[in-house]
Amino acid sequence: MINIIVVFPKKEVASKIKNILVKNGYEVAAACVTGAQAIQVVERLEAGIVVSGIRFVDMLYHELKECLPEHFEMLVVANNSQWQQYGEDDVIYLPLPMRSFDLVDTVEDMCRDLSDRLKRLKSKPKQRSADEQGVINRAKELLMERNGFSEEEAHRFLQKHSMDSGNNMVDTAYMVLEMF
Repeated sequence: MINIIVVFPKKEVASKIKNILVKNGYEVAAACVTGAQAIQVVERLEAGIVVSGIRFVDMLYHELKECLPEHFEMLVVANNSQWQQYGEDDVIYLPLPMRSFDLVDTVEDMCRDLSDRLKRLKSKPKQRSADEQGVINRAKELLMERNGFSEEEAHRFLQKHSMDSGNNMVDTAYMVLEMF
């Protein structure tokens, strides 16, 4: 499930937006009245959507957006005059007055897009750093030298032992280096 944070300068508005989302099956991680509160909540989460107004006591929405990690999207709810004054194209915007259906529909689309992006990201193999790859290569060389393995056999040995032990390949390579 995607984390949702609601940020509006008036607590009543934040609660109202939160209640609309909760009634429609979304889990809202927090309802905040300042950008600083939202940033504190976001720091504990991996990904999500921030539903916010344009202005808070301590910052504008675009200042909050700059503090959001890579896997957070922003939905700004504001009237047209505020949007014309402060709005930018890098967020999704819903004009006031807003119907509950518009909010829920937009959040649903954003959740689907973010979930798809996160799935694609997780399905990509993690890139190893040069140092990590160096450790694996040294362990393979040691296995080839000591046990007469081919490079492919040494690689399979590290893979199998990392799966059997529940460790990643880099940790398994470190263990091989420590054993010899």
